[in-house]
Amino acid sequence: MTMLDQTQGLQEDVTDLGGRGSVSDYIALLKPRVMSLVVFTAAVGLVMAPGNQHPFLSFISILCIAIGGGASGALNMWWDADIDAVMSRTKKRPIPAGKITREEAFAFGMVLSFGSVLTLGLVANWVAAGLLAFTIFFYVVIYTMWLKRSTPQNIVIGGAAGALPPMVGWAAVTGDVTLVSIALFMITFTWTPPHFWALALVKNGDYQEAGVPMLPVVAGETATRHQIVLYSLLLLPVGMSPYFLGFASAFFGVGSAILGLVFLGYAIRVWKVREGDAAKKAAMSLFKFSLFYLMLIFAGLLAENMIGPV
Repeated sequence: MTMLDQTQGLQEDVTDLGGRGSVSDYIALLKPRVMSLVVFTAAVGLVMAPGNQHPFLSFISILCIAIGGGASGALNMWWDADIDAVMSRTKKRPIPAGKITREEAFAFGMVLSFGSVLTLGLVANWVAAGLLAFTIFFYVVIYTMWLKRSTPQNIVIGGAAGALPPMVGWAAVTGDVTLVSIALFMITFTWTPPHFWALALVKNGDYQEAGVPMLPVVAGETATRHQIVLYSLLLLPVGMSPYFLGFASAFFGVGSAILGLVFLGYAIRVWKVREGDAAKKAAMSLFKFSLFYLMLIFAGLLAENMIGPV
């Protein structure tokens, strides 16, 4: 039996399961860890945007972006139920665990998608709503349905979806897209490949088992390590771009440079250490630090805009 036959069979199996989902199971569909990152970067974009928005409308705007991000996660799990059932990292998700059916997940995701976009358009503006709709579409249709199973560059192109929330937050206040919001987009966009490929090195066996053409599966772990270093090099100036473009202080510039160099150091360690458990440990260390890196970059921008440049 081929892997395609196996995954198709699993997809049919998980379709018949479910119907016993609790509130916590539906929350799990929203990918709350990913959503928290979406909320934070979107909030930074909103706070940095020039202009005035009532605090209550700002709260609703961020809530809509969070719900839209969660809807994307639910629809991702709906489509990926077959491969989620194969991979150790995802087999306990609500659908493969038999707690929620694929149909329930699809309905849940679609209701949240339309509701979040419509509400954002009404309370903020339709530019922000359009960007949120595009974010959901890009993540679900372009990345999940197409790129993820067809190209090892899936995470590079698909990373655009995860990088859009600060642009949505910015547009919720201003109603437009500017160089500042594009710079915020580029930081997360450039950060995504080395962040995700580090995890892919650790979970390479899972992706092979599921037949997902992640870069380590198709090009090999050595090529993946090269790409991680290259993107980490690129991330160094991109992470400093708020300073170069004049909307962050020299203090931020120095701090982002230090963070970028540490990130690069972790990436070089991944490139050097290639055997056994030490290699997986190095990759996981980079993955964990990458989360810390993005949080601090955006936290620095948030602090400068709330209390002023240092």
